[in-house]
Amino acid sequence: MDIYIGGGIRLDGSWLGWLIVGALAGWIAGNLYRGRGYGCLGNTVLGIVGAIVGGWLFRQLGIGGNLFNGIGSIIVATVGAFVVIFIADLFGGGSKGRGRGRPYR
Repeated sequence: MDIYIGGGIRLDGSWLGWLIVGALAGWIAGNLYRGRGYGCLGNTVLGIVGAIVGGWLFRQLGIGGNLFNGIGSIIVATVGAFVVIFIADLFGGGSKGRGRGRPYR
């Protein structure tokens, strides 16, 4: 049974694939945004949430089709994870890699 979420992202029981893509996308987004990842679990959660957000966002922009297969799924998840980090920093006052108590240099 296929379940569609996030504007057409399909959950087809391949949880291992979702975990691998999620971990990779979260790690890429974390490194691009703040210079380091969020740890194994954080990267995976961020990437999976990013895949849902990215899938919805790309569908709203009319971009889709074969992009959601293979390397395209990593790109979509990474873009979505980047958006999730950005929004979280807007509302949470994130430090964007400076760490707590570390001043700007």
